[in-house]
Amino acid sequence: MPSTTTSTVRRWDQHGREHVVRVQKSGVLRSLVCDTCDWRINAQFLPWLKAEEHLTEAHQATVNPAKD
Repeated sequence: MPSTTTSTVRRWDQHGREHVVRVQKSGVLRSLVCDTCDWRINAQFLPWLKAEEHLTEAHQATVNPAKD
C-alpha cells in the first residue's frame, strides 16, 4: 500500500476569509478536497492548478500569501 502525503493550497477572498483545498497524494493519484464547500475531484496531472482554479471560480479567493 503506497504512503499518503497531504499538501494544501490556501487562498483568501476579498473579505479576508481563508479557503483551503487539500491535495492528498497516494501513488500516482491525487485527491483534491475543498474544506469550504466539500468539493472533491481526483486528478493525476496538475492538481495544484486545479485547486487554484476551484478557489478562484467557486470562492473568488485569489490572494496568495506566498506572493506578498
